[in-house]
Amino acid sequence: MGDLNQRIEAMHRRDVMVAWAFVIGLWFAIIFVAIATWNLAPTGGARTLLLIAGAIVLVFNTAAILAMLRHYREDRDFMYGLDIKFLDESKGRRD
Repeated sequence: MGDLNQRIEAMHRRDVMVAWAFVIGLWFAIIFVAIATWNLAPTGGARTLLLIAGAIVLVFNTAAILAMLRHYREDRDFMYGLDIKFLDESKGRRD
């Protein structure tokens, strides 16, 4: 059973790291696009609107990923346990 818990913890840790990498990548991408297209906005009002829209996208996507991670933490033994069970069965069929 200890091996199963270690495998579950390793899968969960990897998924958390990947999720945070996506969040960081999203923030860098939105900031880069805002800087790269700053001069394309025709007026100050358009720039303000675009900054607000970008901020909303960042906040909602970050919140969604945080909620997903919280859900993964709550149900990780069940979800990852099923994944490991099916991975082991699949591996057994190939051998």
